[in-house]
Amino acid sequence: MTQYVGNSPTDVLNGFIKRYAYGLRRNDDGELFLIRLDQLQTSDTNVMVINDIGEGTDNFPDFEEGIDFLDGIDANHDVVYKNLRYPQLKWDGRSLLYYVDPSDGQFILRISEGYTYPTDHSADGY
Repeated sequence: MTQYVGNSPTDVLNGFIKRYAYGLRRNDDGELFLIRLDQLQTSDTNVMVINDIGEGTDNFPDFEEGIDFLDGIDANHDVVYKNLRYPQLKWDGRSLLYYVDPSDGQFILRISEGYTYPTDHSADGY
């Protein structure tokens, strides 16, 4: 019999907790980075770093599984917690796909659908 500390995969599938974690950040050059973590996948690459290495006072102290955090940027667009890798964290039970539409540069969300980028567009303009 398999034992779990915390929630089991059955609990996740039954919706007791959010299955997917999404983290969004922008670097100094304006590039967007999005990470998607599936809690039912077990691999060394299926991890999300919350705080980068640095002074402890610059860490995001209130990370809690299942709780969204969308206030990582202040009114001046400055990052509130310097070590926080993803100033916007979202949890969801659904598989969400975020992508940039190559025709108009809009940031799009698809729910439980895939997307294949056209091969005749370049990402250099974004």
